[in-house]
Amino acid sequence: MIIWINGTFGVGKTTTAGELTALLAGARTFDPETVGYMLRYNLSDHEFTDFQDLAPWRALVPVVTAEVARFTGQHLIAVQSVLVRSYWAELAAGLRRLGLDVFHVLLDAPAEVITERILADGGGTRILQWRLDHLAGYAAALPWLTEAADLVVDTSARSPAEVAAEVAAAVGPRLAAAAAAAGLQSHLA
Repeated sequence: MIIWINGTFGVGKTTTAGELTALLAGARTFDPETVGYMLRYNLSDHEFTDFQDLAPWRALVPVVTAEVARFTGQHLIAVQSVLVRSYWAELAAGLRRLGLDVFHVLLDAPAEVITERILADGGGTRILQWRLDHLAGYAAALPWLTEAADLVVDTSARSPAEVAAEVAAAVGPRLAAAAAAAGLQSHLA
């Protein structure tokens, strides 16, 4: 299973993923952004500002995710903001086409909470401004993100451990069903 944690900068995706990885047996964190870094290096002669705009990123992320999941035999917790609806549809379809169950989690918080967290995180003026500039895109995408998510969690008044516990409880039945199906298949083989 792929547990995809979506949301804007400052909402707690990475910290929650770390907590969730510790809670779920047989899970590891996977960063789809590393596929983008590879493309940025290998396509340095092409003009682009966001690797998500590259069709190869959207095609390769499901393939790399599937290969890592198969190689490790683990569930993956993917941490990546995807704010373009058609990009999410492409990624989710690609993952499912490769036989992966996808549980889409949206972490959310009010804009003022997210802004406060981004400002507290720092990271330099350029990174700080880049993160703040994405808040409008997140706000515009929020209606479809909420609709597309299997679970929406407000992180404004909860610790990352509490958020991770909620995600683990929600995904638990699907993980149990997948384990039971895998056990049945191994008995039939």
